[in-house]
Amino acid sequence: MKAYLCTFGLLLSCSIWAQIDVGQIDIYRDQYGVPHIYGATDGAAAYGLAWAHAEDDFETIQYTFLPSKGLMGMHAGKDGVIMDYLVELLRCRNTATNHINDLSAEVLKVIEGYVAGINAYAKSFPDEVLVKNSFPMTVLDYLTGYNLVIHFFSDTGDILGELLSGKNKSAQEEMEEKTIGSNAFAFSRNIMEHKKTVLNVNTHQPLEGPFSWYEAHINSDEGWNLLGGLFPGSPFPMIGTNEHLGWTHTYNYPDLIDVYQLKINPKNKHQYWMDGKWVSFEESSVKLKLKTKMGLTIKVKKKLIWSAFGPVIKNKKGSFAFYSNAFENIASIDEWYHMGKAKNWNEFEAALKMMTVPRFNVMYADCDDRIFWMNNGLVPERASKGQRINGVMKGESAELLQETYVPYEALPKLLDPPHGYLFNTNNTPFNSAHKADNLQESDFTDFQFGFKESENNRSARFMQLMESKKSLNMQDFFSIKYDIQYPDSLWTPSGANIVFKTAKNSYANYNKYKQVFDLIQGWDKRADTTSIGAAQWAIYYNRFLGLGGKGLSLEERMDKALKATDKHLMKYFGRYDIQLKDYQVHHRGDKRLAVPGLTDMIAAMTSAPFEKGTAKPMHGESYIMILQYSNDGVEIETVLPYGNSRNEYGPHYTDQMEMYARQERKKMTLDRALIEKAASSHYHPK
Repeated sequence: MKAYLCTFGLLLSCSIWAQIDVGQIDIYRDQYGVPHIYGATDGAAAYGLAWAHAEDDFETIQYTFLPSKGLMGMHAGKDGVIMDYLVELLRCRNTATNHINDLSAEVLKVIEGYVAGINAYAKSFPDEVLVKNSFPMTVLDYLTGYNLVIHFFSDTGDILGELLSGKNKSAQEEMEEKTIGSNAFAFSRNIMEHKKTVLNVNTHQPLEGPFSWYEAHINSDEGWNLLGGLFPGSPFPMIGTNEHLGWTHTYNYPDLIDVYQLKINPKNKHQYWMDGKWVSFEESSVKLKLKTKMGLTIKVKKKLIWSAFGPVIKNKKGSFAFYSNAFENIASIDEWYHMGKAKNWNEFEAALKMMTVPRFNVMYADCDDRIFWMNNGLVPERASKGQRINGVMKGESAELLQETYVPYEALPKLLDPPHGYLFNTNNTPFNSAHKADNLQESDFTDFQFGFKESENNRSARFMQLMESKKSLNMQDFFSIKYDIQYPDSLWTPSGANIVFKTAKNSYANYNKYKQVFDLIQGWDKRADTTSIGAAQWAIYYNRFLGLGGKGLSLEERMDKALKATDKHLMKYFGRYDIQLKDYQVHHRGDKRLAVPGLTDMIAAMTSAPFEKGTAKPMHGESYIMILQYSNDGVEIETVLPYGNSRNEYGPHYTDQMEMYARQERKKMTLDRALIEKAASSHYHPK
């Protein structure tokens, strides 16, 4: 009956959206190409968003659902077919089918509208379709792809990588990855001199690719008026503001996935031990298609193995299964939708209590001067004997499958702290406010959260900047938000900071690499574009990480990294005293701009090798949104690293780059009259 109802719902949606009057959907583009979409219903507005976003980046949008149809391999070859395989291994379509009825009628209409808009665009512009016969897309296709995204939000990708390779990430590697995370700050009126509540939306996402931000404003006569950032394929912003309130996310690190080692029958490899008997695996196979560089289509057969504990991966250490909250979850899209529709704190909290978003810290502020932070997550309630956090369990008992999640009430959270501010830099949940307002770890012993509790340079620097502050003006706020100074106690999980602790007279090769060593040691740990020490540190740091462990001591790794830095500087620049702007180049099209900041600074920037010995920013300050709330509403400033379009021949491919590099922002509004008056264009989708 459920399958019948789903099919009926999909057919019904097709008939409804075949009759949509696109002439009643208005798209206004502002001077930066940001679409402001208006529709009579939420679904109609989602249709307009799909059309507008497809105009700007139809290619990346298709990446979100091609795997759901087993067609990513036909576009991206070997890399793409992996995604097709994961959809099958993780049973993403099964999850979508079984849980479509978990979605509210309101959000299902939004998805139907979005899918209809994408299909309409594909029909209108068939030359932009990446894979032949990939359209039309159905709601079920969409939700299948969405479930795969939720898996990646839930650490499935990391777990699979470790199981397939047979190598676990070290604590050092995990901590190093956390240094490139996000920031979120909220300040209440009792600390802000201008008596406005301030929220810093500052996720550190990749600057390009399927998880880079797109900016849009969606409005409907059903009470939707939301501006913010979304990923390609999302039917609405996942961070942002309406006229009443706003929120953002930062990555957090609870233990979300249970991993089980299975005992295999020595006489029958198709069986595993559970509850005192041998049980047969569920085994099947799937035929995947991929296109070679020569244009040939190859069919690849892959085996799929499932146990009661989830999908099974075999490596040199044995057979392992794992279970994630994503196996039963597509309803997180409903929670994000209701967060954006909330008109006050009570409605926003009601959305949070749905407990479907798999992870992410939540930072919130509103016009009523409420500020809030929460360490959110669908964390397994590991109460059964033998269950473990951050480790592998013996998969021999069904007891371990009786899993519920830590309730909302038990998760770490703070509302309206007396000292007037909240922050998170992907650091421990027990340091999120003034020291007098912080939660006490001893109060959170009822559940095993698996928090990776640590600080980073950003949290240390934020605390340093706030230490003597009893009040802030907006100049103070921006000096914190754009801070590019490491704390004196610069720390790296890799141990690369050993270079600052090593005395000249104790370093055997000092005379060989004196120039580089002295420039780094003499650096003031500030990353202005004109900084000399910042450039040398950036090269050295990347070389140090590239060495990995390899059985080397920290001193040996330092020596090799200094040698590589010396060689790099002389090969590409012919001198040692280059500035950061010579090395770190913000690049797109024919524009090359200097940008400040380095990894794990508050205004963070992580770069990767680019051309002629330079590095291109890849991750860090991405979509920036500064929100100021008062009784009169919200004031909005935003900026993207490049522009709001991936069309390299269009005007909005690079038109925000200079602003971004100068650490400036553009004014935005939710007011339709102002939007219409200033619009660069107005049209309807087809």
